[in-house]
Amino acid sequence: MNPIGHPADAVPLQGRYDGQFVQPGQPGGPTVVQYTTVNMTTEPPKDHIIWSLCCFLYSNPFCLGLAALIFSIKARDRKVVGDLEGARHYGSTARCLNIWATVLASIAISICIIILIVSAVQANQMYRHYNTNYHYNYRG
Repeated sequence: MNPIGHPADAVPLQGRYDGQFVQPGQPGGPTVVQYTTVNMTTEPPKDHIIWSLCCFLYSNPFCLGLAALIFSIKARDRKVVGDLEGARHYGSTARCLNIWATVLASIAISICIIILIVSAVQANQMYRHYNTNYHYNYRG
């Protein structure tokens, strides 16, 4: 790997041509050292701040949305300071808490919808039963 500030040198991979072709590694030929520089850019860790805000504002079961928001803010602070490993750790915890908060809120909303539907069906059946008994008793 190249030290920072030193450009990579162009090194021929097959041989050199100085009027005649000389294979590297042969007697009288040049010794060529080959190396490869790989520049990998790591993406910054995610802090999931928007997801945490939504979980905190819209669904906060067992205060998981608040905890996720706190860990997201910690992850953002660690990222600003330059501690990427700490930011990944806090971001991962915030993601896990957000998943749990979203799943629990989805289950609670589903149960509420089911209860509303069942209540509406039962109210409709009671209304029909009351109307048929009232009309039957009234006529007879």
